[in-house]
Amino acid sequence: MKKHILIADDEKEILSLLRLYLENAGYQVSEASDGASAYTLIQTGGIDLAILDVMMPKLDGYTLIRRIREHSDLPIIVLSAKSETTDKIMGLGLGADDYIAKPFDGLEVIARVEACLRRLSRAKVSPSHAPSLLTVRDLTLDTSACVLIKDGTSIELTSIEYRILKLFMESPGRVFTKKQIYEAAWGDDYIVDDNNIMVYISKIREKLGERSGASYIRTIRGLGYKLLP
Repeated sequence: MKKHILIADDEKEILSLLRLYLENAGYQVSEASDGASAYTLIQTGGIDLAILDVMMPKLDGYTLIRRIREHSDLPIIVLSAKSETTDKIMGLGLGADDYIAKPFDGLEVIARVEACLRRLSRAKVSPSHAPSLLTVRDLTLDTSACVLIKDGTSIELTSIEYRILKLFMESPGRVFTKKQIYEAAWGDDYIVDDNNIMVYISKIREKLGERSGASYIRTIRGLGYKLLP
């Protein structure tokens, strides 16, 4: 059965181009030219993944992600002309699974769609594990609930944030390369330099309160990142 992909963008050329690539890749495609119409289609069910533009009439992409995440874990890829790191952090922080900046390569979009769907499929079939806690300094990661606890306060994590932090907390002090981080968090082969890693690291640092002076994750220039033990 074909996977059903929703594309929401107010540019007809983008809709036509993405439909062409997705249908050639074997997907069923629905379109929406504004956020409100996209949300209605999602509510009817049957959508396996949504590609959402940020700047849309009636309901912008960020607001749409918030509404979707109130009741659904539908895979979401944000598509936007905004390439600044802060915009990526906002989209991913709201619960998007991936972010692609315009202009884009249609084949890259297909690769990211397939990666998102593979992660969802693996999550559904992965066996359950007994509750386990990882503790480093004042951080405790509940690997059964995917929740981080810091100074007695729970901090919610996205699935990607959780996988990155779990990798770090399993081996504090070890330097992980971008390739190792990407393959652990996204579950796919690392092919090109993907700055989504930098965006997620920035978001994790923010949640850990590094702006207040504490230091947890250190950048090792030319190598990668490590969690300070």
